[in-house]
Amino acid sequence: MLEPYYLNHSVEAGLDEAGRGCLAGPVVAAAVILPKHFELPGLNDSKKLNAEKREKLAIEIRTQALAYAVGFVSHIEIDEINILNASFLAMHRALDQLTKMPKQLLIDGNRFKAYKKIPHTCIIKGDGKYAAIAAASILAKTMRDEYMLDLHRQFPHYGWNTNMGYPTIAHRDALRIHGFTPHHRMTFQCLPDQMELFD
Repeated sequence: MLEPYYLNHSVEAGLDEAGRGCLAGPVVAAAVILPKHFELPGLNDSKKLNAEKREKLAIEIRTQALAYAVGFVSHIEIDEINILNASFLAMHRALDQLTKMPKQLLIDGNRFKAYKKIPHTCIIKGDGKYAAIAAASILAKTMRDEYMLDLHRQFPHYGWNTNMGYPTIAHRDALRIHGFTPHHRMTFQCLPDQMELFD
């Protein structure tokens, strides 16, 4: 059972990202503010749900949330500032778009770059503990998956309709055969022998 809030007297936004470990595409973060007595059966860490369940829950989250927003950071920006900073930036971009300003931020993970002067709490595996973080994980994941499905139509060889850009064997095999796309993160070790390709 997920906790409904961290501080019951404060307006909280849950934040989480998707796509941090991918070889291609953006990192995407969501910020979600839920009503105090929010209940959504089946709400959980997005990684524990199948795509159909995530999509259904995402609709309910968008309908019932007091505010939500999603931030994207491109693969180009990831290569420029590194994935950790890109994850923070994606969260900041999501927060920038919220129509309601939270008083407390709940971050999935153990690190965060402070946003303005809003207090924040980092919670390891928070997407399986707090409803707002779980909701953010679902919105980030579904939005990023939709983005990768669009890219898959342009680059069908890499299996992004199933691996979403993660380093699967099929994805790496396709890289060996077809090479890199303009959407791959070149600072990531996409292939074990990648450095030889740049000699």
